Amino acid sequence: MAQQLLMPKATAVWLVDNTALSFEQIAQFCKLHPLEVKAIADGESAQGIKGLDPISTGQLSREEIARAEQNPNHKLKLSEPKVRVPESKRKGPRYTPVSKRQDRPNAILWLVRNHPELKDAQISRLVGTTKSTIEQIRDRTHWNSTNLTPMDPVTLGLCSQIDLDLEVERASKGRPLPTAAELGATLESAQETEKLPFASNDREEEKEIDADAVFAKLKSLKSATPDDEDEDDHRRF
Repeated sequence: MAQQLLMPKATAVWLVDNTALSFEQIAQFCKLHPLEVKAIADGESAQGIKGLDPISTGQLSREEIARAEQNPNHKLKLSEPKVRVPESKRKGPRYTPVSKRQDRPNAILWLVRNHPELKDAQISRLVGTTKSTIEQIRDRTHWNSTNLTPMDPVTLGLCSQIDLDLEVERASKGRPLPTAAELGATLESAQETEKLPFASNDREEEKEIDADAVFAKLKSLKSATPDDEDEDDHRRF
């Protein structure tokens, strides 16, 4: 397990008040932004936070601070802990409180339906159940299968969203991408839906109107109109 700084903001407050380190050096050591360290120095941030001495906690030595003060490019390093506590490894399924054990079958059903890529061992780690119970719910042979309702295990408090996302990511690695048949019908393009051809760049240019021809035609019609009226008058008489 990687060593981490305890109370980084409180440590930054102490380093600002008691050392000549630059804002960049303190920000790098405390995993903060340099502007946030500057705000601490200006009294605009971390008001009311008591500084934590990293020397007294054994996370930083005076020699390391002195080297960093003399060299602005020097990056502070955490001191090696004097006592190493072995990381505890949890074996077996997750422990589930008695009050929530009745919700486990519903959570298993939800995981089976919504995340079929999860293996039985992963479901067991998430909700703290046995492989036989998972198989019974998958095969609908569980004694209470008719009354089960799929429920999100995160909502039920059986696991965290981070744990669920981690298991889903692990199960999804190496899986082939779904085919078009598995995805089902997809939306057709607008061209196929409207049955319209693509617009061509070589559109036919609109024919220019010949003004002289139009006026000539109008003049011929106008000159023919009186003759027609005379013929009508002769016919009337």
